[in-house]
Amino acid sequence: MAHMHQNNKKLLTRIRRIKGQSESLERAIESGAECAAILQQVAAIRGAVNGLMTEILEGHIREHLGSVDVTPEERSKDVEQVVAVLRSYLK
Repeated sequence: MAHMHQNNKKLLTRIRRIKGQSESLERAIESGAECAAILQQVAAIRGAVNGLMTEILEGHIREHLGSVDVTPEERSKDVEQVVAVLRSYLK
């Protein structure tokens, strides 16, 4: 997964942002913040996770499905993996 190593810094930055947002959400709940503020934080976390998923998924698709070096069997296997992940993610 060479594409993962190329984007490590970018992905780790996204993950750290999500971690910070989650910690902020935890503090807000512990302090009894208003529901609207908590919902806004949850929406921001969801957006950040969706962005992370998109970034990783795009790299995977480009590397594994878009490559000319992939056999039809490998491509079929990769398609099934992506479909399974998407089904799980979209539940």
